[in-house]
Amino acid sequence: MSHGHGHGHGHGHGHDHDPGYVPVRTRPPATGAATAPGVGPVIGWVNGRPIPRLPLDRRLADLREGPLHAALPTPGSAEDRQLARWLTQVILTELVCEDEARALGLAPAELPPLDRLAAVELGSINASAVNGNPWVRALYEHVPAQVPAAWQQPEAAPATAALRIRHRLYAAPPPEGVAEDDLDDLGVTALGTLPAAIAAELDRLPYGTLAGPVADHLGWHLAVARPAPPAGTAEPDGGLGEAARRRTFAQWLDTLRAERVELVPGLEHPGDPRQPDNHHKH
Repeated sequence: MSHGHGHGHGHGHGHDHDPGYVPVRTRPPATGAATAPGVGPVIGWVNGRPIPRLPLDRRLADLREGPLHAALPTPGSAEDRQLARWLTQVILTELVCEDEARALGLAPAELPPLDRLAAVELGSINASAVNGNPWVRALYEHVPAQVPAAWQQPEAAPATAALRIRHRLYAAPPPEGVAEDDLDDLGVTALGTLPAAIAAELDRLPYGTLAGPVADHLGWHLAVARPAPPAGTAEPDGGLGEAARRRTFAQWLDTLRAERVELVPGLEHPGDPRQPDNHHKH
């Protein structure tokens, strides 16, 4: 099971010797008390409120009784403990988002299920919370709308001429052998609509040359630009913007959880290298 590593900024853990290593963000330590008076065992603390274990036990039971039960790890195994950690992060994310959405006066929202690419970009914990909880969806709609152009730096882009641009944003370094047809068609637009790093690379290269991968705070960009008649100038189709919205939301959720959620020993983030069941290799 993927646990959504590598979204947002972070710090490495001593892997500088490995040229293929992608830094993952540092995980918050488990600092919350594992029990609370009048509550008993807790799975975490949200805004100082102890969260009882019952919701986690209920979800684990639902999975064990559901259609995917044969694919689940053996009870008591390291993989089983990792599943409990993963579900805990989903539950705590849902609860902290409900608190935040209510504080902002938002209403629960309905959205179509995320497609596979969107789920990968958000990370599996965030994607599960968005798909499963209307309060998380409310924030997903609300938060990126507050910073619609934070990912763009058009003033630094060198060209205003109309070009036919194909582009794709990757959460990790893209594989070798990507072809122009593998990129998303942004239509006829100007280099100024793209983030500055990839716009500068396109401007430097001859038309029709694959530019990248170029890394910035969004991820890794590949792009191709070809001449187009100015009369057909149009805005991009929003694919790049939607990817950036998802990255922004994932980073915003990281900050929210760091400020409002305390994890407890035994139910740390599954990607935390300090917990004993973490066998994630880079």
